[in-house]
Amino acid sequence: MTWTATERYRLEPAPGGLGLVQDLLNTVAAGAPARPDLLAEATGAQAWADAAGTAWAAATGRPAPRTVLDAGALGELRALRGSLYEAAARAARGEAASPPPVPDHAAPVSLRLCGDGVVRLEPDDTGRCPLVALVLTGLYEAQRADTARRLKTCRNPLCRVAFYDRSRNNSGAWHDVKTCGNTANLRAYRARQREGQAP
Repeated sequence: MTWTATERYRLEPAPGGLGLVQDLLNTVAAGAPARPDLLAEATGAQAWADAAGTAWAAATGRPAPRTVLDAGALGELRALRGSLYEAAARAARGEAASPPPVPDHAAPVSLRLCGDGVVRLEPDDTGRCPLVALVLTGLYEAQRADTARRLKTCRNPLCRVAFYDRSRNNSGAWHDVKTCGNTANLRAYRARQREGQAP
């Protein structure tokens, strides 16, 4: 199983269907040097969507409907990515208690009683972009399992990489401490030094 967008940053993916949410966030042009936006054009976006559906099926053990990204579906996917990024960035800034309004996103899903007695959300392939249903299902299940709060975006304002915080106390702030963390800490240290030297 490979989450192609997240793999570009050599990160361990989030567990289960939340890996798709992370991978969608990581399709954006990010990092230093910036990797290309995987949803910028239709052919690259379709290749990412095909790989993401396969990875989602492997991570969840459920079949994934294939998404054909026409212009409308691609626009819907980009809008969802933007909303998810804004929500993650607000949470990272501690603004989750009173978030500003963001566009609503909806996708058809069904409740299904499986053979093991567990009721699961099953994405339908009847919507314009079935991949949106997979993303929303993964996020919903992660919220119910209380793991969604561990999906974060790097605190470095020049980096938009999404990472899954595996620290014990969920205190991670950087997708890579060696690059983004050290740079930000050095910048803050120099700012404090300048303030201390000011008359």
